[in-house]
Amino acid sequence: MATTTRGLVRQLLTVGRTAGRKAEAGGTRFVALLLATLVLTLAMGSLVAVHAVYTGKEQQRTARTPVVTAREGHPGSTAWLVGSDALDGERRFSVVYLAPLQGDAPLPPGVERWPAPGEAVLSPALRKAGADEDIDNRYGKLAGTIQASGLDEPTEWLAYVRPRGGLSAELPSEVITGFGPADGEIMPGLEPGSGRQDDKAEWMFQAAVAGMLLLPGLVLLLVAARTGAHARDRRTALVSALGGRRRDRALIALGEAGHPVLIGALLGAAAVTTTLLHDTHIPYTDYILSSAHLIEHGRLITLTPVMALLTVLAVVVTADLAPRRSAHGTRPHSEAPSVWLPRIAALFPVMFLIALYGPGFAGQGSPWRIPIGWAGIAATTLTLPAAVATVTAAGGRILTRRGQAHGLPGTLVAGRRTATHPGATARVVTGVTVALIILMQAVAWQGLFGSQSAGARHTLDRIGRSALTVGAKGDVTTAEMTAFLDRLPNAEAVLLVPPADGADMPMTLYAGCPALAALRLPCPAGTSRITGVPEDPRLQELIRWTPHGELILDIHRTDTHGIAQRAASPEANFPLVILHRDGNDVSTAAVKKLSYEVFPRGAQVRTPGEEQLTAGIPNRDQGRWSTLLGVTGIAVLAVTAGLSAMAEFLRHGRALAPLSVLTGGLRVFHASAAWSVLTPLALAGLVGSVVAAGLAAPVTAYGESYITRELLWSAAGIVLVVSVLMWLWAATVAARQARAWHPRGD
Repeated sequence: MATTTRGLVRQLLTVGRTAGRKAEAGGTRFVALLLATLVLTLAMGSLVAVHAVYTGKEQQRTARTPVVTAREGHPGSTAWLVGSDALDGERRFSVVYLAPLQGDAPLPPGVERWPAPGEAVLSPALRKAGADEDIDNRYGKLAGTIQASGLDEPTEWLAYVRPRGGLSAELPSEVITGFGPADGEIMPGLEPGSGRQDDKAEWMFQAAVAGMLLLPGLVLLLVAARTGAHARDRRTALVSALGGRRRDRALIALGEAGHPVLIGALLGAAAVTTTLLHDTHIPYTDYILSSAHLIEHGRLITLTPVMALLTVLAVVVTADLAPRRSAHGTRPHSEAPSVWLPRIAALFPVMFLIALYGPGFAGQGSPWRIPIGWAGIAATTLTLPAAVATVTAAGGRILTRRGQAHGLPGTLVAGRRTATHPGATARVVTGVTVALIILMQAVAWQGLFGSQSAGARHTLDRIGRSALTVGAKGDVTTAEMTAFLDRLPNAEAVLLVPPADGADMPMTLYAGCPALAALRLPCPAGTSRITGVPEDPRLQELIRWTPHGELILDIHRTDTHGIAQRAASPEANFPLVILHRDGNDVSTAAVKKLSYEVFPRGAQVRTPGEEQLTAGIPNRDQGRWSTLLGVTGIAVLAVTAGLSAMAEFLRHGRALAPLSVLTGGLRVFHASAAWSVLTPLALAGLVGSVVAAGLAAPVTAYGESYITRELLWSAAGIVLVVSVLMWLWAATVAARQARAWHPRGD
């Protein structure tokens, strides 16, 4: 009896596999199920990987967090002070100053030996990123690189510097005795690395992966499960009529879907296994995914292909066993005319204009601005597919008339099919247009979060690095400041002092005659006063970033010693300004290197307002993740739409087969596939990208825009490429069906 049962199971599985291979949309469903399993595996693996990375980084950060001693003269102690630095136009990173005080002083994790005074140890990623700025020699002689055990991730930028003169045990430095506090409590200001301040919360990253990768994968799965369903529903009804039980029908469904699902799971398993064995470079983001973080959750990651396989099979079986009214009837049926589509399409331009200009009519301080804007975006998203379908149907009617007028059967059939099924077109393009709008909104809002950097970007675009501000870290002497000014390469220094008390007090500019000439200012014998906007754009930008009331500037002529004395004063909380003598850009790298050679802990060197620009860099980097995930999701949804359109086209493919005899060729299939598959998708990609960028324009108007032409072309280009491939595939399969057709009284 058991042998008979096993034989029946094998027979039913074989029936399903054979039926799937011979179905009219069998190849399409095979690919759809394979891709759905692969995408779901990658999406589930990505969700686990995000959690693994955040957990691993937290463990690494805790392990290198210093333990502060409360006892003086503790044996084996280190002076510790955390500072920061940045590369030109890049994010900030930690520079930790440390020096052994007594006994066997502890080394930070990842540092193999104590650097000598005036030496530094850098992370590999920092050395690579800062090679053009000679980062190896900025803080002194390079003593080695930080090993992976001392970094929270392979791409982290971090530097440990032992100053030439050491560090005192007094404030602002702390005395530490080890690393990795037992309770895991992190003392503010002592932890190296800027990731904790720069990284978004884990749930936000998880939500991005779920919305831009997992959700499109589920949509692809649902489309794959119902691809070719018309014939399967009739087969299910026949099996039921012959006495087949639900278990028998489920086995047939498993036999049909098992092969592609297994291949997709194996491909997904190969991908996730690779990330466990090797560090993986994520394209476009310049991020390296550490295998060390993933290994801690290796068991769960290796289960994701199995979870995806079981999910796909469960959905496929459930979809095939669900009762369908169409499977119980024998009468032919046709799609009801979509009279509502033109009415919805007519609302699209109105909704688009409301989304663009509606908030402006509400007034600047009105609480209705945001609700009106979001309502306009939502309404535009809902009406855009109907507009695309209506335009495609109108094109189909034009084709019909052209085919009738010129006796072109392929054009006639393609036009009538397109004009008759606008609802199917709307269903096909909905996923693509919605994904494009969501992607552009996500990228636009990411740029808005970095709006504080827009002013600094304007300054940098206007004057470049022809003016730099230099703020020494810690106390410096007049002699050190004088030595720094004397060694500046082809540059002059000025001191712009904001008003000390009251908004009506003038600003003061201390400079020598060469520097004043470079700024197009007179060189007075003592002091002179100017009002109004100065002529030199560098001075304009410097004043813009200096707190002041009424624009009044007192010019004091002085020499290098006078500038050095005022800049080194303990009460001075304003930076020097470095100007190139010829108006060219000043080398930031050279000035930073010089500052570390002269000052005990170097200096902050940047363009006016650059601290705001640096603060917005994490948003730019995280915006790349939004772009990568969004474009990937669009690609998945474009493939989903293409497979759906192709399956719909092939469902009627056998009915078109006799036309190959009547027309004497197969061009009818290429023309019909072009208007059923290619045109809707291509139109959705092009129009959707333009509309999505337009909807994002009000957001990007108030911040730095990360929506570039490259992003628009990438999003639209992926949809166009997918549409062309699906068109060629659909036309080829339909032509193959036509060649195999023979008159049998149908």
